[in-house]
Amino acid sequence: TVVINMLGAGVYGECEFIFASIKVITITGLIILGIVLDLGGGPNHDRIGFRYWKNPGPFVQFAGIAGAKGQFLGWWSVMTQAAFSFIGTEIVAIAAGEAKNPRRNLPKAIRRVYIRILLFYIGGTLIIGLLVPSDHPNLNLNSGNAAASPFVIAITTAGIKGLPSVINAALLTSAWSAASSDLYTSSRALYGLSLAGNAPKIFSKVSKSGLPYVAVIFCSLFSLLAFMSVSSGAGRVFNWFANMTAVAGLMTWFGICFTYIRFYAGMKAQGIDRTKLPYFTNLQPFAAWYGMIFCLLICFFSGWKVFLKDQWATDTFVTNYIPLVLFPILYAGAKYFYRQPMHKPHEMDFYSGIAEIEADTYDEPPPTNVWEKFWAWLM
Repeated sequence: TVVINMLGAGVYGECEFIFASIKVITITGLIILGIVLDLGGGPNHDRIGFRYWKNPGPFVQFAGIAGAKGQFLGWWSVMTQAAFSFIGTEIVAIAAGEAKNPRRNLPKAIRRVYIRILLFYIGGTLIIGLLVPSDHPNLNLNSGNAAASPFVIAITTAGIKGLPSVINAALLTSAWSAASSDLYTSSRALYGLSLAGNAPKIFSKVSKSGLPYVAVIFCSLFSLLAFMSVSSGAGRVFNWFANMTAVAGLMTWFGICFTYIRFYAGMKAQGIDRTKLPYFTNLQPFAAWYGMIFCLLICFFSGWKVFLKDQWATDTFVTNYIPLVLFPILYAGAKYFYRQPMHKPHEMDFYSGIAEIEADTYDEPPPTNVWEKFWAWLM
């Protein structure tokens, strides 16, 4: 992971392309296999259909709380874990500073994010909801490997041997990709903070090719925290970092939504037509308000279960609420030390640097055949 990032954005992009191809092939194969197993095409010829949606049902009661209340709390209790699965979709925008022809390529990449979420995330969730009962005991395993994966559970139940090991290898590749992306994102964020004067200047040092190598090396040191799993169990440590990452990611999304609301207000105040931008979305600013409010709600109630009777767990409380506390402290500290005012909408600068960006914008040659069109749409 460190080597990939130290070789620059070009190598990182090529590796991510390979990783993405493996992930797309894997999840596509698993979805197709899931449909086959659900229809009784497995070795045991058990036609599942929608059996598990009826018994035991899609929602598990939380901590023995009966009725709809317990089912709602069970659903809400995994909201942070669900958010963790989506953290990282914003990396597309972070790559703008080093991407070629960003005003053309980024809008296409962002549109593909929606397609991938719909097909692979939502589609995959639908399939595993059909294949695995919500009360299956293996879903609660903290083994740190793929044994708790719903797809592995479904494949094992169907009597298919050998394939779980292949899935484990694919998940390892996915974890490698995630680590590489996280290091890329964190190092560029630290580099940007340094350029803005909000972090030590040493982190703004770059190589001849423009690689912020000091920021990459510093951020890579945090990977040593993974050795905590040796003493406390991989599953438990993973849950700690998953909780902190999810809440921190939600706070990041909160900041993105808040920034967009301010951006929207500035463009409206200055009479700039939003539809003339290279990329824009509908339902704004209502979608941004919705995202900001719900991100904050999920963060506030991410560790609510520890306040129930006999459910207190100090590690769960700390890992869920540390990012929520640090975010406003860091923001207030930056405001206090740097005395940077919040610009009014009519004072925002939307034009500096636009000429240079437009000068580097060019139209790319379109795909020439069906295969190139499909691959361009998919990747």
